[in-house]
Amino acid sequence: LFYFLKGIILEYVEGGEPKTRSIDLLKLRPDTDAVALVEEIQKGESLITASCKEHIIHLVQRLQEKLGEEKHHKFNLFKVLRAHILPLTNVAFNKSGSCFITGSYDSTCKVWDTASGEELHTLEGHRNVVYAVAFNNPYGDKIATASFDKTCKLWSTETGKCYHTFRGHKAEIVCLSFNLQSTLVATGSLDTTAKLWDIEKGEERVTLCGHSAEIVVLSFNTTGDRIITGSSDHSVAVWDVLSGRMLHILIGHRGEISSAQFNWDCSLIVTGSMDKTCMLWNAVNGTHIATLTGHNDEILDVRFDYVGQRIVTASADGSARVYNAGTKQCIAKLEGHADEISKVCFNPKGNRILTASSDKTARLWDAATGQCLQILEGHTDEIFSCAFNYKGDIIITGSKDNTCRIW
Repeated sequence: LFYFLKGIILEYVEGGEPKTRSIDLLKLRPDTDAVALVEEIQKGESLITASCKEHIIHLVQRLQEKLGEEKHHKFNLFKVLRAHILPLTNVAFNKSGSCFITGSYDSTCKVWDTASGEELHTLEGHRNVVYAVAFNNPYGDKIATASFDKTCKLWSTETGKCYHTFRGHKAEIVCLSFNLQSTLVATGSLDTTAKLWDIEKGEERVTLCGHSAEIVVLSFNTTGDRIITGSSDHSVAVWDVLSGRMLHILIGHRGEISSAQFNWDCSLIVTGSMDKTCMLWNAVNGTHIATLTGHNDEILDVRFDYVGQRIVTASADGSARVYNAGTKQCIAKLEGHADEISKVCFNPKGNRILTASSDKTARLWDAATGQCLQILEGHTDEIFSCAFNYKGDIIITGSKDNTCRIW
């Protein structure tokens, strides 16, 4: 059993095969009757037996504690890590936030202990820029790195040993993603294809062909049966993971895709584009639902909150905007940065937003009001990566100044 702030993942074995199933807890509140909620879920979920019922109630109660925790957390600079000899490309936490990884133009990925700032491992072996990095959360025992050397490598978090090197792409790999079940890792390349790789066997499962230009973003849904790819050809494709068949092609943007994501319950897809718009799509049938406008420059990043009720967009116009996914209305404008915002993310609770900007600062915002709560200053060059840990009380920022900061 694993829990997120808005769901529980059940692991089980069927026919000798390990499987997972996710249960949504989107309506969970601090005052919800946990026992009654689990009993209601149990009626429609045969996997929840009497023997594990108490454990699930305990998990739900822990989630409620997190939802009710103090809201006004202040972040202070904890450590500056001179992480690499060349600029960083990306940063990522494991689920608990106990360690994080940094990718770099120096062809390495480094694993860091969050509490001490100590370097645990240097993952060496790539022959070019390590552009994308990820943990297989919620497990966190494996790391994937994607490189301009056209390969993806799978590593042990604990030992730093390389399990597999995935070869087959004909051009640089620029994006990657694990499925939530930790059975597959997906890679997207400038060769216009995406590939799904089997983590255990270390071999290619399927190649996704259909885009006419490079794939720059990809993302699995939570159930792991669908994946989306966004391309410079202005389209987003929805694929069946098992067969590799393209199910839908989302056409409507007039510029290259910069970001794409499923919401938690897999019903919606949000896409951001260089055409200055964000679009909302029905994930089941691929139909266009709405176009979210308001920015006057390229949209560089979009994100759902963990519940799927809010969408945040980050733009080259220096602002971010929060939209209600139901009404499609803009509910807050995050204004104050002096330059473009390249990355944006919600904290796990969904009540805070973090933005990373070329103006050398990161900012913390109230998601409901758009009020700037804190400016994280100190980097000497643009910040292009930022992340919350799972509890939402630690932030990491990665910068072109070759440093990573823990807040």
